[in-house]
Amino acid sequence: MKNFIETVKNIWRIEELRNRILITLGLLLVYRIGSFIALPGVDSSRLGSGSGAGSGLVDLLSIFTGGAFTRASIFALGVMPYISASIIMQLAGIAVPMVQKMQKEESGRRKINQWTRYITIIICVFQAPGYLLTYVDAGARPEGQFWMMTSVIILTVGTLFVMWLGERITERGLGNGVSLIIMIGILAGLPQAFLQEFIGRATGGGGMVVILVEVVIWLAIIALNVMLVQGTRRIPVQFAKRVQGNKQYGGVRNYIPLKVNAAGVMPIIFAQAIVLVPMYISQLPIFNGNPPMWLQQFTNYESFSYNLTLFLMVVAFTYFYTAITVNPNQLSDDLKRNGGFIPGIKPGKQTAGYIDDLLSRITLPGSIFLGLVAILPAFVMMAGVKQGFAQFFGGTSLLIMVGVLLDTLQQVESHLLMRHYDGLMKSGRIKGRTSSAFGMAG
Repeated sequence: MKNFIETVKNIWRIEELRNRILITLGLLLVYRIGSFIALPGVDSSRLGSGSGAGSGLVDLLSIFTGGAFTRASIFALGVMPYISASIIMQLAGIAVPMVQKMQKEESGRRKINQWTRYITIIICVFQAPGYLLTYVDAGARPEGQFWMMTSVIILTVGTLFVMWLGERITERGLGNGVSLIIMIGILAGLPQAFLQEFIGRATGGGGMVVILVEVVIWLAIIALNVMLVQGTRRIPVQFAKRVQGNKQYGGVRNYIPLKVNAAGVMPIIFAQAIVLVPMYISQLPIFNGNPPMWLQQFTNYESFSYNLTLFLMVVAFTYFYTAITVNPNQLSDDLKRNGGFIPGIKPGKQTAGYIDDLLSRITLPGSIFLGLVAILPAFVMMAGVKQGFAQFFGGTSLLIMVGVLLDTLQQVESHLLMRHYDGLMKSGRIKGRTSSAFGMAG
């Protein structure tokens, strides 16, 4: 406890770190306040009676937006349109050579960011009417096209404002802004979800023993997720000896740390955003509230079709995003340029091939474990855990919380170590991901 208090004092002594923390907390507070401001003309007491209300994916979207989705808030769409737009641009970087070339240049990256914002607006313009017509029941909203048009504009501007808040947090605060905004929305629902589970168990659902078992299992799952995020495979690297003047350089052994989950939470975000598409399609007026059975399967995240598709997409996207994040050819060239080599492997193509093969082997178990974590809430609900609390046993919610918290703590630790203070841990250091939690900076 004494060490913890001393660490907090050290954090507060560093003016830059203190200012960044205060800015981050202030901007997150602005987001939380905005999530409680309902759209003009909406009767909050009659919300939740639309055709989309009560479905599993509606609850999931509400978790991502910190309840703004179910409150018909001005921030109801959250940052999901921005994430979807970022996914589109990253996929374009793989398929379109011109975009791939732009990603390597500073001016090109600025232009890609601008295109991402334009695509975000287009997605909002299409998603907002579907949300208003499906979730906000006719009895809870005014009639007329003028209200619909102004509400679409407000929801679009709300998403752009949340996106702006995220960029300001990334630039002037601590951590990745978009990631933190999603995480704070998820954490906002944890106390209520646990309280509901506690009351349910205490009033005839197994009692305190079952609650205790659930908490122990939950903590064990969190520990496994931390191991997934921090797990690495170290490749030994030898540097050749060089003599300059009277000094000798090199001749030492270092390591290249390859992460078991180099992609972070991006694969599950990618997969989650895409499996939400059938829900939006099912809300189109052409179905008159009665979409085909295969679409209905994807609006229930307890269904077999939904979970199988999510699992396979998480595995596929883990390989896809790892290929984007880690470039074996670049690593090989950097080693060769600095006089380094992997013992027993020739520099150049053989080194790149060796790293690529090793990366593929360690990514397989990482991707399977990530896929299992993604669908774990469905199995927990089958065991009798209430839906709200089950979301924190796995899936996107848990991975985002673990990943973002580790990344943020790593930044705090870096500030401490740069000023010759002790880190946050007695032994070892916190290993965050090499990329931001969502693969996008502000």
